[in-house]
Amino acid sequence: MLDRLLVDASLYRDAMSRYAGHVQIVTTVHEGEKRGVTITAACSVSDNPAMVLACVNASNPKNAVFEKSGRFALNTLAADQIDLANAFSGRNPALTSEERFAMGNWQELVTGAPVLKDALAAFDCRLVEFKVMATHMVLIGEVLGVSFGEHKPALLYMDRGYRTL
Repeated sequence: MLDRLLVDASLYRDAMSRYAGHVQIVTTVHEGEKRGVTITAACSVSDNPAMVLACVNASNPKNAVFEKSGRFALNTLAADQIDLANAFSGRNPALTSEERFAMGNWQELVTGAPVLKDALAAFDCRLVEFKVMATHMVLIGEVLGVSFGEHKPALLYMDRGYRTL
């Protein structure tokens, strides 16, 4: 049996920086409060039923709204949407939520969560599982609606910077 070995957090982050991830904005709304966060930790869970997983930082108290709302949308960004990615990443903390959302063209599909009209693909989800794992909240959603924007190059994040294919 292996003893529990702890990997240094900075070493782990350095290794993960070499892992290319698609850039997405996960959004929700609860009692009129909109929330959106740029993430790279998201993936498909299942296609039958359609389910996705998204992770958001648990240390930000504003992210508690994702559990309260019971819904979220996962919006996949294109290479020309770097400004949106930066706005929702918190790199400019002076931007209000209203200012961030004003930068995009949003719609509602099924759940009422904000869906980016020109996202490469957007998944409108009912939250079916929520769990705090160490530093992050894991959201698992059943996909109730899907929308597509124009087919163009995706925005990726690798080596601590934006990339595209």
